[in-house]
Formats: sequence, structure tokens, C-alpha cells
Amino acid sequence: MNTRSPIFLFRLCLAIGLALSTAAAWAIDEGRSLYIEGYAGDISYAPGDELQLHLSTTSPTYDLEIARVGRERVVVFSQQKIEGGQEYGIPEKASSEGCGWPVGFQMKIPSEWKTGFYEVRMTIRDTGGRFSQWNTRSAEGSCFFVLRASEPGKDSKILLQLATNTYNAYNNWGGSSLYGYHGRANLQGHQVSYLRPMKPQFGRWELPFVVWAEENGYSLDYATNLDLELRPEIVKPYQLVLSVGHDEYWSTPMRDTIENYAAAGGNIAFFSGNTCCWQVRWDPTTKSLLSWKQWFNQDELYSSTADTVPLLATLWGHHLVGRPENQMTGVGFLHGGYHKSHDQLMDGSGAYTVHRPDHWLYEGTQLKAGDEFGGKDSIVGYECDGCEMEWRDGLPFPTHQDGTPKTFTILGSAPAKWAPGDSWWYEEWPGPEHTGHAVLGLYTTEKGGTVVTTGSTDWAHGLKGKDPAVEQITRNVLDRLGK
Repeated sequence: MNTRSPIFLFRLCLAIGLALSTAAAWAIDEGRSLYIEGYAGDISYAPGDELQLHLSTTSPTYDLEIARVGRERVVVFSQQKIEGGQEYGIPEKASSEGCGWPVGFQMKIPSEWKTGFYEVRMTIRDTGGRFSQWNTRSAEGSCFFVLRASEPGKDSKILLQLATNTYNAYNNWGGSSLYGYHGRANLQGHQVSYLRPMKPQFGRWELPFVVWAEENGYSLDYATNLDLELRPEIVKPYQLVLSVGHDEYWSTPMRDTIENYAAAGGNIAFFSGNTCCWQVRWDPTTKSLLSWKQWFNQDELYSSTADTVPLLATLWGHHLVGRPENQMTGVGFLHGGYHKSHDQLMDGSGAYTVHRPDHWLYEGTQLKAGDEFGGKDSIVGYECDGCEMEWRDGLPFPTHQDGTPKTFTILGSAPAKWAPGDSWWYEEWPGPEHTGHAVLGLYTTEKGGTVVTTGSTDWAHGLKGKDPAVEQITRNVLDRLGK
């Protein structure tokens, strides 16, 4: 065939035209991506406050449901076909400075809503494309907020402050978290904003504790990490303040609030591990946390004055900060490590070995010296905190060389180990092959405050698994210190 003939060229152009028009038709009729995402304007509210939700969606209408999550999921608000849904872009710096989306929904929080963790579910649906793909589709997004008590301390003398800083530190929505392993291009971020969608870690860490507490008749008031910084007076009405699960990121004002509370005679129970490992700084403009972590020499405060260097956004145990977490909790990651995680001690028992069984913490457990408990549910797991200790006459004693208070008593222990490379974070720590312990123990302050630590992120797993010893020890702490 003569490829230069008019007939051939006409047919070729016709074929190309048909192909292009068909492709254009497919593109026009193709069903759009369906999504809805959002975040609360603040992480913490009180009854009477104006709840503001910032939403972005491809649907002009959406359904909204708000529920308190505890032993039961109790729906407190529901509305269908809310109009005004709009789609907004994602800024390049969304993960560090927030999305900047306008308020899409707002309401005054009723006075009868109970303190707690609240989940917001947003649902949309459509019937597909205009000329094809007529299947019904739906999409659901969610966000959350924490509701403080309308009258702090009135209905409960126990305050549970949720590890919301840690939720935010691990959130990579928009590209970056404070970790490189799941960041865009595997890059680690150094600033993370609350003003973006987030998947909280509440269900993994604190919820098992909350469910057990509510099943056993314990009433809890709620707050966030950030409340300890912005509202330091919040702890005053309470007998006991709780940290549960993975409470890794603390600011100086947060820590000052808790240490001053304990020094004045307040009680604290750290049913948590890897607690207060990294220091963060709060930026109220972008509602974000700053943390340079192991890259402390890039922090603007690195070359600052002696007054501000301790505010370096790096490890609390770093020698330039000089404020190891042991001074507050009694234990720290420096002498702890991993157990059944990060490829360390994967054959570990997940249990604590009992020391000093006559202590009030063990009352009613029937445990004896050398017994193990909690292994069925691996209460010693993931990340663990310990103290430097020595053995005398078969019992462990803290050396007090690492900041552990003089009155600290070791009541249980389990082996823990760092992962390769962890030593890089501690500029003056010798050698990568460090082994330590998860430590269960407590100390008292001069004015009678008691500080308990379980030294493991996974203590609440024993409550979920109904381990008798874990349940009884938890009761002992709440009953003795929270009333």
C-alpha cells in the first residue's frame, strides 16, 4: 500500500481521531476518586467549647457521626446529608505546618457529653459515573478529639493523659513524620503539625486500659499531652495521673507540670514504656511539634546559651540536655531497650520476674520471689525502660548513677536489649551492644507523692488478656493512689 496516497492518509487520520475521541469519552465518563478526610481544629476540648472540623471531600454532601470510645462505642451525635462539602488541595508543607483547610463543620459541645476519647466518622456515597460505572460507592474518613471533664476532679480523682504527642510523631500524612522509615522518599521530618488528618494510636495502647477500667468500675477523666503544657493547672484536682502505653514525646512544660505535681505530693503511674524519651517543642502558630531527635546539632538551640541548650529537641538522656527521664519516671530507655521487637530477644518470655513479693504492689497476687507473670500476653514487649542496677544477695538495686531517685525500689525485671545503631543517638554512650532491663518499680517524693512505673509499653495487654496478676497489681495502684 502506498503510505503517501490520499486515501491512506485519510484513513489514518480517521483512526487517530476515533481513538482520541474514544479516550476522551472514557476520561470524561470515568468515575472520580471518592474520598473525605479531615481533622479537628484542636486536639482537646471541654464541654461548651466550639468543636471545629476541617474537611476536604469530593462530595457536596456528607454524613457525620461522633461517638465516645471506651468499653462501648456510644454515638452522641449523628447527622445525614450535611451540605457544603468541598475539596481542597494538600499544601507542600502540610505535614509540618498543617493543611490550612477552612472549617467545614462546627457545633457547640453539649454539657452532658462525658470526658473521653471521641471518634468522628465522616461518610460519603454516590452512584458512580454519568453514563457508566453505575455502582454505588462509598468512602469513610475519621478524625478524633479528646474531651476534658466539665468539672475536673468532680467525678474522678484519676486523670488519664493520652499520649497524643506520640500519635502525632508517627503520623506521616502529607509526607513526613518524625521517622524516616515511612516518610516520603524515606526522609525524616523534624516538625509535625496536628492540623492534618491522623490515625491515632489510642486503640493499640490506651483503649485496652480504658476498657478494663470501665469494666471494673473505675471512673477516669481525660486530657492530652498538650494539656499538661498549655493547662498545667489541670492536674491539681487529681490524686493520680496516668500515662499508658507509648508516651514517648514530652516537652519541657509538660515535664515541669508532672514533676511539680509529684514534688507537691501528687501520685503518678506510668503504665507505659519508652516514656519521655524525646524532647519536643511546641509551635502555637502551626500547632506543631519540633524534634530534631538524633540530628540535635541541626537544632537552632545547639549553639545557644547555657539557659536554652537544655531545651534541645533531642533525647532527654543526652548529656547536653542533662535531664534523663529516670529523674521523673525512675527508669529510662538508656538502660532498657526492646523485648520481643526490633529483632531483639524475639524468644523472650514477655514476662516480669518478681522481686520483693511482700511489697504492697503485689498484695493479693499470691506471687512469690522468682515467679514470672504476664508472659501469656507479653506485657514486657515492644519498647522498655529500665535503670542501671546491681545485684546483691540475689536482689537488684538501682545504682542511682543514671538519675534514678534514691528511694526507687525495683520490684520486677525482664531482659531488654538495644537494636544496632541505637548507640548513635547517645553521643557519650560506649558501644552498640548494650543490654539492659525492663523494670517494674516505684519511688516516693519528699512530700509523699508515689511514682509507679511498669517499664513497658505493653502492660495494658495483660489487662486485655485478663491476666490475674496484672489486674490485681493495677487495682492496687489505682485503689491506693487514686482515692
